[in-house]
Amino acid sequence: MSLNTLWFILISVLFTGFFFLEGFDYGVGILLPFLGKDDTERRVIINTIGPFWDGNEVWLLTAGGAMFAAFPNWYATLFSGFYLALFLMLVALIGRGVAFEFRSKHKNPRWRALWDWLIFFGSAVPALLWGVALANIVRGVPIDGNMQYVGGFWNLLNPYALLGGLTALGAFTLHGAIFLSLRTTGKIEQRAQQTARRLWLPNAVIVLGLVIATYFVTDVFTRLGFNPGVTAVGAGVAILAVGWLLRSGRNGWAFGINALAIVLSVATVFRGLYPRVMISSLNPDWSLTVTNASSSPYTLKVMTIVAAIFVPVVLLYQGWTYWIFRKRVTAEALEY
Repeated sequence: MSLNTLWFILISVLFTGFFFLEGFDYGVGILLPFLGKDDTERRVIINTIGPFWDGNEVWLLTAGGAMFAAFPNWYATLFSGFYLALFLMLVALIGRGVAFEFRSKHKNPRWRALWDWLIFFGSAVPALLWGVALANIVRGVPIDGNMQYVGGFWNLLNPYALLGGLTALGAFTLHGAIFLSLRTTGKIEQRAQQTARRLWLPNAVIVLGLVIATYFVTDVFTRLGFNPGVTAVGAGVAILAVGWLLRSGRNGWAFGINALAIVLSVATVFRGLYPRVMISSLNPDWSLTVTNASSSPYTLKVMTIVAAIFVPVVLLYQGWTYWIFRKRVTAEALEY
């Protein structure tokens, strides 16, 4: 395996981990104004992700840094072409982070309601835009022979990309509802369970619609030889299993299987993309690949050594954090 391919796989893993972890994180934020009926309940909901949300975002920072170092042409084309969409996402994420910190600085109900809705928008907007971005990468965007994006912002808002955005939004919201059913007690837990059961069917329908659209709009299935393999088939089976598990009250298993569905879905996207990293809709020969978009072999070699040393440390630390804060959050444990 070449270092180019290795780093494509590593970046794929980083994005997959980000969508898995930040998925329930976004989902909790989206559900905050609806499942929390008073200030105490909303504080409980926020505390379920309080120890994790900023650590989950490290996966995105690491993926972006790895992309910049390993595939600078991919990074440059993606971030220049998707600039406005990524700027909107960044503004939403900044507002979300500020809201987590400032919400409890004042007891005025209007003050707290303002930050709660900012958490909602700061979660919903990135969830939607990530789906739009992935769908556009798979579908292809206008890239010329100089690796320059020559489209506009509205090129990104095509029907297929918007369907991808709705799919991501639905998947993350469902993920967050199941997570809340495992991390809360009493009425919040019951509402979270009911919400997860209600969200599953429309989410499954949207996913099915995206799969059908992907068959007609992209070349993913063609490149996989009409043999999606264990990732795509596994994702479909996992999505169906989540519905049965939720109906059976096995929320722990439902969370794990839903996480597996997200992981396998993202893996399928990257499998269908390889060896390309961005597809040109103008000319397939102008697509960016793991070869023409990569750094020098020496750079990739140094990065591999550094990653082999520090990535296990980061994984152990984050795993330890989840273990320490594994218990359910209750109103009695709140500190204002």
